Amino acid sequence: MTGGPAALELRGVTKRYGDFAAVTGVSFSVPRGSIYGLLGPNGAGKTTLLRMVNDILAADEGNITILGSLSPGREASTHLGYLPEERGLYPRMRVGELLRFFGELRGLGAARAKERAREWLERLGIASWATNKVQDLSKGMQQKVQFAAALAHDPEVLILDEPWSGLDPINAEVLREVVLEQRASGKTVVFSTHLMEQAEKICDRVCIIAQGERALEGELSGLKREAAGDRLVALAVEGDGARRAAEAGPLADSSIVADYRDRGDHYEVELAAEGQADALVAALVAAAVPIRRFELVEPSLHQIFVDRVGAAAAAERRPAERRQW
Repeated sequence: MTGGPAALELRGVTKRYGDFAAVTGVSFSVPRGSIYGLLGPNGAGKTTLLRMVNDILAADEGNITILGSLSPGREASTHLGYLPEERGLYPRMRVGELLRFFGELRGLGAARAKERAREWLERLGIASWATNKVQDLSKGMQQKVQFAAALAHDPEVLILDEPWSGLDPINAEVLREVVLEQRASGKTVVFSTHLMEQAEKICDRVCIIAQGERALEGELSGLKREAAGDRLVALAVEGDGARRAAEAGPLADSSIVADYRDRGDHYEVELAAEGQADALVAALVAAAVPIRRFELVEPSLHQIFVDRVGAAAAAERRPAERRQW
């Protein structure tokens, strides 16, 4: 990651619709040259935040700063690439013409816009469709065209709202590769998603939003280490007899084990608050249980979210509320 002012900084940002708060007092800072995930269930307020960054909505309270000195608006927009959740393509335009049009809207000259359109169509594997109308493309291909439009002017900060929604695994992998390439070139990528397994693959930092509020924020690796707390163990034992002995003895000892789940080829063991991994090993050895695997494991991002904010907060807001933003 590069130094200097943050690529994007939010401080106490709030957005209300009448008595309903879509976003309440959200703060976070996105380092330059990083991949930053804005995560949470549908309806959590992620799109509202990204629309405020792009000056589509105005914050009721708080401040948004882009690249150290810019506020959302016309000047900042030339530095931002935006893939909206609601895709906005002109169905009767030809693909190549549409990308050149979007490039020129972002300040590129006609020749450069044409060149960038060609480059991105080739990179995304849809160059053969350049003369087709947008309406002739599948939804996944249209999404790739919109992605190319967001990148056409080589923005310093790329903002993607639910970019993986509706993509098949092959196209999802293409998009992931391009996001990683953007970071490698020094660009900053901010994206929202409710698909936490996608975020877990590529994020440097994450901010989890629940019910319009920041629930958790920080470096992904650090959050996972903190959540693990040396209390989650993967345990495999040798044979059915050893499984019965482990379940009847050490795994049933509440002073050592808070809970365990049988994952088929191994147990996922949550140690008690006062329990220690070496105490479990000692108990297994004392019970003559042959151990095939024993290792501390990190929880998944989804597990962290549910554990931190609870299943109720992880659920979607009511549709009537979501439609307000």
